Amino acid sequence: MGRKSKELAFFELFKELSEKIVGAGAAFYDLICDYEDVEAKVARMKELETECDIQTHKILRELNGSFITPFDREDIYKIAKEMDEIVDCLEEVSNRFVVFGVTAMKSDAIELTKLIIDGIRELDVLFENFHKLKSDKIVIDQVIEVNRIENEGDIVYRQALKTLFREEKDPVELIKWKHLFEQLEASLDACEDVANIVEGVVMKYA
Repeated sequence: MGRKSKELAFFELFKELSEKIVGAGAAFYDLICDYEDVEAKVARMKELETECDIQTHKILRELNGSFITPFDREDIYKIAKEMDEIVDCLEEVSNRFVVFGVTAMKSDAIELTKLIIDGIRELDVLFENFHKLKSDKIVIDQVIEVNRIENEGDIVYRQALKTLFREEKDPVELIKWKHLFEQLEASLDACEDVANIVEGVVMKYA
């Protein structure tokens, strides 16, 4: 395999991981927006999270065995781990719905989830074009869009907490939902972290 092929292999692996994250995001969206058959949907989220873990380890094995990489090894590692974190956070939220015995979904959680899905989709466009990072503005355009979505998510998250603390009278429910909102926010933050690492890579080659 020539140098160019070895470099492209990493971009393909990132794209494959991104596609798996899109699938996990869609499953999570279905759980949140159609809050029925919860345990089965949560079990499916665990399966998808495991698939993402496997793909992440595939990238790290390729990194460990490669002398030739398209950009800094440390950045490849950071991107892979942070992509995996997106789904780890979503799976954590899913599991807590069962553990906490959540019986009804809150509208703020649905709104945050929609933004997470938007962030995941924008990252997927980014990784579709990642191999053109040295020659095409689209990668940076996607970074900017993910940052915009995360900023919107910050506003929704803060309003969700404000509403929760103002309206929830049951302290146990308050603790449950504070944790759930924090984990949803963490997933959106992970989307932004991926975009920011990619931005740093682009800047190195500008």
